[in-house]
Amino acid sequence: MSLKKEYVIGCVGKPSSGKSTFFNSATDSTAKIGNYPFTTIEPNVGITYYTTKCPCKTYNVRCKPNYGMCKDGRRYIPIKILDIAGLIPGAYQGNGLGNKFLDDLRHADVLLHIIDISGTTNEKGEETLQYDPIKDHDWLCTELEMWIFNNIYTSWSAIIRKQKMGNISIFKILQSQFSGYGSNEAIITKLLDLMKLRDTTDLSLWCKEDIIFLVKIFIQVRFPFVLVLNKADKVNKNTSNNIIRIHEKYGDSCKIVVASSLAECFLKKMVKQSYIRYIEDDNDSFNNKVTFVTSNDSGKLYNRDDGEPLKELDDKLKNRLENIKDMVLFRYGVTGIKEAINAAVELLDIIPVYPVRNIRHFTTNLNMKSVQASDSDGNIVGSSNVALQDCLLVKNGTTVRQLAKILGHDIDKNYLYAETIGCVKVADDQPLSNNLNIVKIITTKQINSV
Repeated sequence: MSLKKEYVIGCVGKPSSGKSTFFNSATDSTAKIGNYPFTTIEPNVGITYYTTKCPCKTYNVRCKPNYGMCKDGRRYIPIKILDIAGLIPGAYQGNGLGNKFLDDLRHADVLLHIIDISGTTNEKGEETLQYDPIKDHDWLCTELEMWIFNNIYTSWSAIIRKQKMGNISIFKILQSQFSGYGSNEAIITKLLDLMKLRDTTDLSLWCKEDIIFLVKIFIQVRFPFVLVLNKADKVNKNTSNNIIRIHEKYGDSCKIVVASSLAECFLKKMVKQSYIRYIEDDNDSFNNKVTFVTSNDSGKLYNRDDGEPLKELDDKLKNRLENIKDMVLFRYGVTGIKEAINAAVELLDIIPVYPVRNIRHFTTNLNMKSVQASDSDGNIVGSSNVALQDCLLVKNGTTVRQLAKILGHDIDKNYLYAETIGCVKVADDQPLSNNLNIVKIITTKQINSV
């Protein structure tokens, strides 16, 4: 299956904010973790998962994703995540590793700003006391603005000359200038609308402040932010107050998630070592409270998901797990890692779509008669006998006809029409949505790629 767009979540922030720990907790990766600046020299690329409700539970079918996984009706859809080395003030002037950090951001579609909400590291990532973390997002935005502004401003005379020569739209001018920052037609169109710019706008009349404002609006459109208030497990007299203050300042402009990536890392380690089971509430919100159980909680013996017994905890592990319950799960309900990833995907306004060949059983086998075929142990037989194997993330509002193009040249060229649940024919210009996301593309000849 050929996908036209691979969405990328970027993790940004100052050194020692817990950014690499967040990355590891989100990916189960092994990025080097340290409490000093520039732990991450080269950007780390990993795979994390967007969690959503899988249609398999609604339609009572058994699914087996080709990529990601499905567990108890929760679909874990893979998405790329990028860990950028720590930014410090003055990076656009070359401080720290300078423009290299900023240049790596071009590959991200949405940014998770990992903030040390405990206030125990300063703007350079050095240990301190009572640092005000509300400053971090201000100077990070300034770094982005000055990085782009300096590049645009130095070529502004050439931009004016292009416009005066005529026969070139302001759309093309701005797309040319911003293309190096991962811009596209949709971003420039939104930028023009927000700034109410027309081809009659005379750019030669613009002052420096006008250009700075243009860059600010571009960054708002191009780089949506989720603020991840990390190290929430470091409970001190400032942490709670810092959380409240950041919500007051940025709550209307950014999504905000309180998190403890260190707690998530430790809990995952305990799961891997068979000390605990991680349990999520079974509801449809997918912003649930979570907890964990040990080998003998409340007098009941608990096993792992595979039925094997859990190991006994020593006193040291018991104490650490109790601290996580008290300082993180009791206070916030969750560690915040999954919630941050989901918030990033929601900001991108993308939805899961399930292309199938057999619209009755949601399988990739055209001649499938029963999705419930199983062996003597009740296990599904063969990959052709399972439903909803393929899933891709597309922009909300993508039309059925556009989906055919995303699925590949052969499908696009031989497209005839599309059907959805109940063999209902779907108009070519019908937008896909969370309520219309299982689709069969009918082609003039059989295509092997879907």
